[in-house]
Amino acid sequence: MSHRIRARRGRIVTALFAVTALSTPAFAGTLVGSVVDASGVRGLQGAEVEIVEIGRVTSAGTDGTFRFADVPSGSYTLRTLYAGADESRTSVSITEDGTTRADIVLGTGDDTILVIGQQANLGSSISRQRAADGVSTVLTRDAVGQFPDQNVAEALRRAPGINVLNDQGEGRFVSVRGLNPNLNSTSINGNRVLATGGDERSAALDVIPSELVESIEIKKTLTPDMDGDTIGGSVEINTTSAFDRKTGFVSLKAEGSYNELQDTLSPKVGLDFSTRLGGNFGISGGISYNKRKFGSDNIEMAGWTEADNGIVYAEELEYRDYDVTRERIGGSLSFDARLGTTTELYLRGVYSRFDDVELRRRLIFGFDGEPSSGTDTSATFDSADDRIEVRRDLKDRQEIQTIKTVSFGGKTETGPWRLTYDAAWSEARQFEDGSVDPVRFRRRFEEPGELGVTIDTSNLQIPAYTINYGAADFLDPTGYNPTLLERTTDEDARDREYSLRGDVARSFALSNGTFEVQTGVKARFRDKKLDFTIDLFDDFDDGFTLADVLGKQTYGLADISPTTDLAKWRAYYNTNGTAGMGRNALESDWVSAAEDYRAKEDILAGYLMGRFDNSVLRVIGGVRVERTKNEFFANRLEVNEDAETLTITPINFTRQYTDWLPSLNVRYAPTRDMVLRAGAFRSVVRPKLGDIAPRFVVEENEDGDREGDFGNPDLKPYRAWNFDVTAEYYFARNAVVQGGVFYKRIDDFIVDAVFEEDDAPYNGVYNGIAFTEGTIPLNGERATVKGFEFAYQQALDFLPGALDGLLVNLNYTYTDAKGRLADGADLAGRSIALPSSSKHTLNAVLGYEKGPVSLRLSGAYRSGYLDEVGGEAEEDRLVKKHFQLDFSAKYQLLKNVQLIGEVVNILDEPYTAYNTFGGRERLYQYEEYGITAKFGVKANF
Repeated sequence: MSHRIRARRGRIVTALFAVTALSTPAFAGTLVGSVVDASGVRGLQGAEVEIVEIGRVTSAGTDGTFRFADVPSGSYTLRTLYAGADESRTSVSITEDGTTRADIVLGTGDDTILVIGQQANLGSSISRQRAADGVSTVLTRDAVGQFPDQNVAEALRRAPGINVLNDQGEGRFVSVRGLNPNLNSTSINGNRVLATGGDERSAALDVIPSELVESIEIKKTLTPDMDGDTIGGSVEINTTSAFDRKTGFVSLKAEGSYNELQDTLSPKVGLDFSTRLGGNFGISGGISYNKRKFGSDNIEMAGWTEADNGIVYAEELEYRDYDVTRERIGGSLSFDARLGTTTELYLRGVYSRFDDVELRRRLIFGFDGEPSSGTDTSATFDSADDRIEVRRDLKDRQEIQTIKTVSFGGKTETGPWRLTYDAAWSEARQFEDGSVDPVRFRRRFEEPGELGVTIDTSNLQIPAYTINYGAADFLDPTGYNPTLLERTTDEDARDREYSLRGDVARSFALSNGTFEVQTGVKARFRDKKLDFTIDLFDDFDDGFTLADVLGKQTYGLADISPTTDLAKWRAYYNTNGTAGMGRNALESDWVSAAEDYRAKEDILAGYLMGRFDNSVLRVIGGVRVERTKNEFFANRLEVNEDAETLTITPINFTRQYTDWLPSLNVRYAPTRDMVLRAGAFRSVVRPKLGDIAPRFVVEENEDGDREGDFGNPDLKPYRAWNFDVTAEYYFARNAVVQGGVFYKRIDDFIVDAVFEEDDAPYNGVYNGIAFTEGTIPLNGERATVKGFEFAYQQALDFLPGALDGLLVNLNYTYTDAKGRLADGADLAGRSIALPSSSKHTLNAVLGYEKGPVSLRLSGAYRSGYLDEVGGEAEEDRLVKKHFQLDFSAKYQLLKNVQLIGEVVNILDEPYTAYNTFGGRERLYQYEEYGITAKFGVKANF
């Protein structure tokens, strides 16, 4: 080692000792305390506590506690701020080498803080947002466990910049700033929520009941101690802790719901509790059960093309009648302990099971030939010209999804040092066992005079059909013979992750604030697999027809009779099984092996972060490095059609890469009422594991056609630079108005592209598999996302008389997300909107709370977006705008008993997807769900 290097190291060590000596007072003590409401019910998380004379500031934790280390001995003034309360000033005296305690009570006398209801949720959310390190939004429950919505996805619908993508009319996936849900990350108690689906990364948040949640925080800027896999936002879900409250409680809830498309009542019950066993140990948790029955009516069209005579038509038209039963059971349990005055430990578990039974009846028209005549909004088909195929089928599917997380960890604070540590295990699983999807009855009309059909598309959303002739045979159930039974004999999609995390922080007391150095490591080991056994039966004995399982339709958009009856089909199947049905061994084995895959993903991360904080300025900066290693296992398939043999060759490949992710967040509060923020960070979002694995998910398999989704082993991750600037003005009690701009530059964004068998460059073959239509994920070149946000929240308690119970929440986000597709294929050079990105997002809530009455009317709007990229721009799958209006009411019947009512989707808002083929809008999918009414009772003890 050279003398120069030794001298330089000596200077660095000397400087560090000098900083420590200068920043740590010779005669210092520790100040601890808590901030609570005058009712004594719970601590006030997010309350800002400042030592005025030395400019040091901190925020109260989940239980309202705060801590200052290395405070010079002397007399000081504590200033405490919390939304909905007047500023509090408290005098304290610090003794050297000792611990001083100062407990602060807010809202005494006429200013008692509300800890129950909408105003409690508003005040808590505003306080936590104000105290946050970066740009974020917080949603909370109140002191008796009331969360405003049914599940986590529905709760997020009212947050700024948030919209929810529905599944069967129910909120499921969360979009932040109009971006694809796969660009978010989701965690429970700091640990990742895994995806229940076989190929997704985005978490299905409808699996998690809101009764289990204490708060949800959406972080839109990242700090180095956070996982770097977010472009939209990091959604952090926290369950309850026994230390959140000063007193124990038990809350019981019973509810029923009624959907207008299903003549039945659906039950829901919930229990959550919190109790302390002495001052240093507590238990909290909850359980929720919900069985909801509802329906939806659907129409889908596919294969849009132009005939030689210029008529534009769809090769396939489907009318779908859904009956859905969704059963949820969820539970959480948390053990919290304090060891002495320095250490807190926790053991937390969450379990949620989502049982989705979907029954579907379909009428399908398949047109092999071109229409004989028509207009721009109609097409007439004649069996004399070419075959018209009519299918009537039944889907009987039960899909079960589970999410489990267990974490053990804690925090130790001693002097200026803070250690945090956590070990966690997570699992998400989806499985089926014997689902039938579908059993299909078919009739082909191929001769002159057999069938004539006209399809009228003048109504975009509800195309109609007319039988011109041949109605008797069209309606005769004995003429429809079984041609296909597809059974998911077994599906097991399992996603597991183990993680270990450790952080150490050292704070230095400065003359006007504090400086903290923090570093840590995290290891995540993920193993995701999808194992399918699918059996296809396509050879049936004579004698069995649709007439043997004939039922009545409940569909409201068209006449789809004759249709199947679920009970009759189940009785037939339970008695006969697959007797009389010939299994297609080659196709069954091919489909099963094509979909199977396994993926391993190991992520090793470390970071270094510095934090300067005083009453006016907070600066957090540093760098995170993440090393990703993937290993994928799938199958290569070779079919010998002549010999009817299938050769399955296991394949695997590995890849690894490293990302350096710097970030900087600045929080500046020039006055008590104003907070300015700026953030910049680099992030990486890895592709969906199912999109990388070299496999093929078959969606249709009849007459030799193979349609479905491919995995692309060459897919690269998204990498983005993200920039935010916001201003927040807390102009009154329980009030904030805020606005900000954001910009993101994304390299290698991912888009799903649909290729027909004659489209270049694949020409119907990808990864050695021939296809009729294939959806292949591809990297684009570069995308930019820019936009602005505005939000206004206020309790209008200054209004006269009864009007002082009004509350308002209004937010709007504009997002301009555009990308350019990479070279290759017919898509090269196209500029597109990023998939699933809405340009306009608007949420509005008008609430009223006074005396025993609590009312809330909420509306959520998102503009249309691009869903999938077609071979040509006019074939792109686009989704129409959506506006949902909901209403809820609560009435305090007794001191501890509350009546609850809710109406969901008041306007019966549908879902519509379409293309612009031939210069006008053409339907891909239409779905309507009806209105759902809920009513119940809640009791607190």
